[in-house]
Amino acid sequence: MASTKTYTAIFVVLMALSTTQALVEWAGLLEDYYWEVLAVILVLSTLKALAVAGYYMHLRDEPRSITYVAMAGVIGFFALTAGASYSII
Repeated sequence: MASTKTYTAIFVVLMALSTTQALVEWAGLLEDYYWEVLAVILVLSTLKALAVAGYYMHLRDEPRSITYVAMAGVIGFFALTAGASYSII
């Protein structure tokens, strides 16, 4: 089990990533640099999801097979999202 200091540090990291993501979206660059901004937002969102899954959902302390099942869900999500966005374009 992680200590209170670890949870506080992860919370600060999540807050910094969320603030950065909000500032990127608020900067108004979506019209000119859509794909670059989208890539930055996706990277920040993925980092936040990994931090939450790793620390708050305790996947770091679970057997690797459970982690692989969770990662299979993430890969499936990205595959379905890519397929849906391809059909929209």
